Amino acid sequence: MTYLPDELPNARVLITVKTYPMPSRSYTELVCTAGLLNGEKWIRMYPIPFRFLQDDQKKYPKYSWVNINLTRKKDDFRPESYSPKLGVDEPINVGQHIGTDNDWAARKSYVLKETFYSMNELISLAKDPNHRKSLATLKPARIVDFVTEEDEREWKQEWQDQLKQFNMFELPTERGHKKLVRKLPYKFSYRFFSEGDKEPRKMMIEDWEIGALFWNCLYLTDGDEQAAVELVKQKYLEEFAEKDLYLFVGTTKQYHNVAPNPFVIIGVFYPPRTDQLSLL
Repeated sequence: MTYLPDELPNARVLITVKTYPMPSRSYTELVCTAGLLNGEKWIRMYPIPFRFLQDDQKKYPKYSWVNINLTRKKDDFRPESYSPKLGVDEPINVGQHIGTDNDWAARKSYVLKETFYSMNELISLAKDPNHRKSLATLKPARIVDFVTEEDEREWKQEWQDQLKQFNMFELPTERGHKKLVRKLPYKFSYRFFSEGDKEPRKMMIEDWEIGALFWNCLYLTDGDEQAAVELVKQKYLEEFAEKDLYLFVGTTKQYHNVAPNPFVIIGVFYPPRTDQLSLL
């Protein structure tokens, strides 16, 4: 059964995911943008030029409706994967932004239409050739820990050369010169249980927000990396513990068929808890 048609003219997508830029040998998969087609079915869109995602240029924020012409990616077996039919200077038509009124009710009405509770079930669907599911909303049973690991501080030279060639990671500076977007010097992961897990599983977080949060915290702590990391951990482990936390998870094409668990965390969804204690 076909997941969606090959051509989606003027597709209406509610954007829910923008991951932090990650280079690859295929420059077209530098940034993953995903959302819900007509607010119902998950869809992945790439490549989208990096400059379309820069906040300082007032591009579309998450939870905005966009209209865009899409065509199925022929070189990607994952059913949710599409390419925007964009010219290099063609803007994305951005519509209404869905806010957080009434305890995020409008957002929840879309992103929680299909919620999974078991990573094992999701992995099984990803490996099933009749499904190959690669995007989903997961409700973790319990968050155990937030893990920070040091990473390489610079992009590999071959990636730098490639990125400069395609101008995908270049940011404008005050003097008109350009530089590559900064590489995160740390990897961030959740350790958590999902339904049926006997041991906690560790999954990397590749959300745009966590990268932006780290750089903001580094600025606030006058360049103290350890203090910045602690602030990031405080938000993701302590503050989010008070929320009704869900994880947006997705696979990468490279590891979808070979990794025991091909999913990474590509976004977090954290509406306030609505359960109320009885006054009786």
